[in-house]
Amino acid sequence: MDNITYSVRIFKTEIYKGAKVTTYKVRWQTGPKRWKKPFRIKAQAASFEAELRSAASRGEAFDLTTGQPVSWGRVGDNLSWYDFCVSYVDMKWKDSSAHHRANIAWALVTVMPAMLATDRGKPDELAMRTALRQWGFNAKQRGNCPDAAAAILRWLARNTKPVAALADPATMRAVLGAAGTLLDGSTAAPSTIRRNRTILHNALEYAVERRLLTRNPVKAIKWKAPKTTHEVDRRCVVNHTQARQLLAAVRGQTPSGPRLAAFFAVIYYTALRPEEAVNLRKDNITLPPLTRNDATGEWEEPADDWGELRFCAAATEIGAEWTDTGSRHDHRHLKARARGEWRHVPIPPPLTRILRTHLDRFGTGRDGRIFTGIHGGELASITYRRAWNKARAAALTRAEYASPLARRVYDLRHACVSTWLNGGVAPAQVAEWAGHSVAVLLRVYAKCIDGQDQIAKRRIEEALREPEEPDAAD
Repeated sequence: MDNITYSVRIFKTEIYKGAKVTTYKVRWQTGPKRWKKPFRIKAQAASFEAELRSAASRGEAFDLTTGQPVSWGRVGDNLSWYDFCVSYVDMKWKDSSAHHRANIAWALVTVMPAMLATDRGKPDELAMRTALRQWGFNAKQRGNCPDAAAAILRWLARNTKPVAALADPATMRAVLGAAGTLLDGSTAAPSTIRRNRTILHNALEYAVERRLLTRNPVKAIKWKAPKTTHEVDRRCVVNHTQARQLLAAVRGQTPSGPRLAAFFAVIYYTALRPEEAVNLRKDNITLPPLTRNDATGEWEEPADDWGELRFCAAATEIGAEWTDTGSRHDHRHLKARARGEWRHVPIPPPLTRILRTHLDRFGTGRDGRIFTGIHGGELASITYRRAWNKARAAALTRAEYASPLARRVYDLRHACVSTWLNGGVAPAQVAEWAGHSVAVLLRVYAKCIDGQDQIAKRRIEEALREPEEPDAAD
């Protein structure tokens, strides 16, 4: 769109002292155009200037036709839903991860049909959703919006209902219904519905903050959240024999299989998330030193020594259009941990051998990454997902392949955590290694701890056992 700019300069307030009144003129420039806004009260001028500076420091877009931040939109009850959504996206952009930015955009795209004021001149549904997701609700891309998409966005700005319309329960119910519906009209997954509703709730809290609504209308609607389960499906968890067969099947693929086997092994043996494993560098790995064989004089791999992983960052693949750097991966701190907080995970002996072999054969990428694509670039999720699917087809029976067994790469992490818990490792220690809280760990993996039900039954039997009758001879 050609009516916005990020080039903003704010000048010193101009003070004009007349015979009877003093006028304070706030002065600023957007692009090539200069603006002035007069105030009779100094505090009001200072407040307006502070709001301009705050919007500029957050990197918000300014409207060249009004000179004001796009997030301010139209005034009062006339602010359209589209203009409000743009302002909400811009407000959230700076402090959100790339993944959350994409989720916000998709949630707002999903509810847009329920906020159309008319169908007259309505653009094609797919074209409208594309324009919204790729440009309208993407603060980074909006300035490069092509003409066809810009025309659609202008139509939406003119033909969406005002934010105040959400005070009507019928309108609010329609919006909540749209939040739980897929493109084909079918019901979305419970987790998607919850996520979209949470984003919508937060957006309307922002509307209340801006005094566009007197209260959040989501709270006034009686709505029962769909039931979801956070527990891991035991059917997706592989045992050690199956895991080794799958890793062997990966190694047999060409050309990328041999370099991907260690990637999957890291997830299986240390419970890393795929985005954590993708970002590992050689500095994050400590392997046990080789030992010298006195008889042969050769250096050998220790038989039972452990290594350690130490890392503090992950690289989630989301798409270059959502990241600040233009990379397909969003490099951020670890999930549920503060920025700069490190996680330590032990490397068992089988994995130390796999990693040493991998490093000896493939080395590292240009930026020190252990796992790279075949040409040395960042490892793409499509690459390792395809390899994993081929491995499942080769290593599993037809029935196992059709089942949830290790269907996702992430299921290797579930298998590792389940192995630790079933091996008797204390939950607090497992939670630390896996990057969970203990409460989340036990809730998610409760059904994957084998043998606990049998132990409980034996204890109940002992508690209910009738006391033996004393021997009559005694």
